[in-house]
Amino acid sequence: MTTSGLLLPERLVKQKAEGKNETAKLPVPTGWRILIMPYTPPKVTKGGIEIPDEVLDRERLAINVGLVMAVGPLAYKDENKFGNEPPWCKKSDWVMFGKYAGSRFSIDGGELRLLNDDEVLAVVEDPSHLVHT
Repeated sequence: MTTSGLLLPERLVKQKAEGKNETAKLPVPTGWRILIMPYTPPKVTKGGIEIPDEVLDRERLAINVGLVMAVGPLAYKDENKFGNEPPWCKKSDWVMFGKYAGSRFSIDGGELRLLNDDEVLAVVEDPSHLVHT
């Protein structure tokens, strides 16, 4: 789902449209951690075909891309790791991470991950273009 040029999970788009601020319930990452909401592909294709939940879950796990929801206060500040380079990502960026990176947990039916700042592999402009091969 697209909102202001940013792809968001349908659940967040609905909450935003209803005037709810469910993101206030999200945990705030501490230290060098980054809070990520994994990307979920659209449930209906452009041609109108509905994709089963099992296939969506498999695709979501295979893609390993997520939306940065929050960045901890110490993320990207370790000069030994990052030198004077600017942060690799910021809030509202789509990022790619390793399959087993971070800690997974669920909140209100959605999965979230807490990653360390050095577990971000790449920034992705549009996760819908990634296909698992």
